[in-house]
Amino acid sequence: MTRLKLHGEPLQEAWLDAYGHLNEAYYLVPFSNASWALQDHFEVGTAYFDETGCALYTLETHLRYLDEVRAPADLSIESAVLGVDGKRLHIGHWMMVGDKECATFECMLLHFDTREGGVAAFPDAIRERLEAAVLEPKPDWAGRAVKQLG
Repeated sequence: MTRLKLHGEPLQEAWLDAYGHLNEAYYLVPFSNASWALQDHFEVGTAYFDETGCALYTLETHLRYLDEVRAPADLSIESAVLGVDGKRLHIGHWMMVGDKECATFECMLLHFDTREGGVAAFPDAIRERLEAAVLEPKPDWAGRAVKQLG
């Protein structure tokens, strides 16, 4: 599968730091919004939650800051499924401003049944749809940890 262009939004003035850059905390906001768009695309978003009580909970994230983002800017987020198993979904996003890649984000999500109060397997049809969408090859940054010093 290819990278999906499912979300974009303008940079907000309130997201800027004292230097006029996108503040590090606010990089997560458009990435989170893109995750909701990706979930809706694969029919595991809010309508799915309303119907089944199942949700995707974030277990872990990794965000890389690659280039500055200054106002004004239109943020375009490209998304991909990086992996899936019975209960987890690994996704990635690229933040683009024009043709410039400014940041990447990946996270591991867990399929959770809020009505039963525990982890639940994806329904087969959803898992198969996600498996068919896995991006190959994965980006070189997928699954990396923070670099250790010393």
